Amino acid sequence: MSIAEDRGADPAPIVDADEARRARARRLDQIGKWTLPALVLLVSLFLWDRVVVWNEIPHYILPGPGLVFETLIKDWAMLFDAALVTLQITLMALAVAVLGGVGLAILFTQSRWIEMSFYPYAVILQVTPIVAIAPLIFIYVDSRIAGLLLCAWLVAFFPVLSNTTLGLNSADHNLRDLFRIMGATRWQRLRYLQLPSALPYFLGGLRIAGGLSLIGAVVAEYVAGTGGIGSGLAFRILEAGYRLNIPRMFAALILIAGMGVIIFAGLSFLSHMLLRKWHESALKRER
Repeated sequence: MSIAEDRGADPAPIVDADEARRARARRLDQIGKWTLPALVLLVSLFLWDRVVVWNEIPHYILPGPGLVFETLIKDWAMLFDAALVTLQITLMALAVAVLGGVGLAILFTQSRWIEMSFYPYAVILQVTPIVAIAPLIFIYVDSRIAGLLLCAWLVAFFPVLSNTTLGLNSADHNLRDLFRIMGATRWQRLRYLQLPSALPYFLGGLRIAGGLSLIGAVVAEYVAGTGGIGSGLAFRILEAGYRLNIPRMFAALILIAGMGVIIFAGLSFLSHMLLRKWHESALKRER
């Protein structure tokens, strides 16, 4: 009698059943990843609409989702132009934050004295609320665009700086010793060891900075409070509030939230594409 017959079972079906269970779990994850958030959104919109109807709430206090969507379509041209202004400031601030944060992080890792001298001031700028700094910026900076950009940059650059600095300092010490033994220069260690090691940390900080740059741009627009052709979504919200046009306020807020989601999704996709073939955070794990 064979071992398989003695045990009374064939191990192959067990493996097949386990693989089928994993495949079924992956399919459920893929379905739930999209259907569950959509279901929550639909239920929330339905409850929102019913609360407005059942309590007969005036539209200048709380508009229904249908009225908000109608206002978004009706005022699309004005709101879209304002969204482009806010998006421009956001992306410019993010680009400057990346250049400044990565550049400072490299300087900090190359010189301990530079890091000890300037890092505390970066922390001070980060923990100081932007609403307290923005009025001073607009007093001393003549250009409105430059003031908005500076406010958004102050909010966005610290996550890039801190995460990149952490990543550059987190290179494996055994590899550091190997590079030193092989006679590698400081530039070679930075290029071939520290920068690849810091990439996941940098991308994590970039995703955070993307949302913070949008927040900084909106807060700066609130503080600036200037209208006209070059007005962003924050000013449109203020203007709608002054006129009790609450549906337009909600429509502008939806655009801001949508921009934030798109920025985060784009940066997450970038992170996945850069890390998917080699880093644990992007590799698919077996359940």
